[in-house]
Amino acid sequence: MLIHYLIIFFVSMVPLIELRGAIPYAVGFGLPLVPSYIICIIGNMLPVPIIFLFARKVLEWGADKPVIGKFFTFCLEKGHKGGQKLQEKAGRGLFVALLLFVGIPVPGTGAWTGTLAASLLDMDFKSSVIAVLLGVILAGVIMGLVSAGLFGAIGAVV
Repeated sequence: MLIHYLIIFFVSMVPLIELRGAIPYAVGFGLPLVPSYIICIIGNMLPVPIIFLFARKVLEWGADKPVIGKFFTFCLEKGHKGGQKLQEKAGRGLFVALLLFVGIPVPGTGAWTGTLAASLLDMDFKSSVIAVLLGVILAGVIMGLVSAGLFGAIGAVV
């Protein structure tokens, strides 16, 4: 059981998969939902301060390098696009927009992209981290409900 908890912790840290992939894994393997949920939130939030403080600088530094330049440019463009979408939709409600951007579990809108977008929009650190945390919590609730319902339905059919 400990190995499954470690797996969901590390899966929650992986970009694009994040908590959205770890919660269904936990439910699928029959782990208790509340401890799994807490572990996934911690795993998903652990990289957020590092991303906010350093990712923009590292990506800008590496964008013109020969081997890594294309990937770094892709990441910067993804962050800029996410930031522009947030800014267009939010106007003055950027905090709520970031929370919903991270919280609605669709591909490409997780804590990594949201934090990078907040950094590129020059949001302050504290409100960015709080908005991302609340978004991760919302995404976890949604994914927990969807996963429990899906696996419950599969169990009823089988």
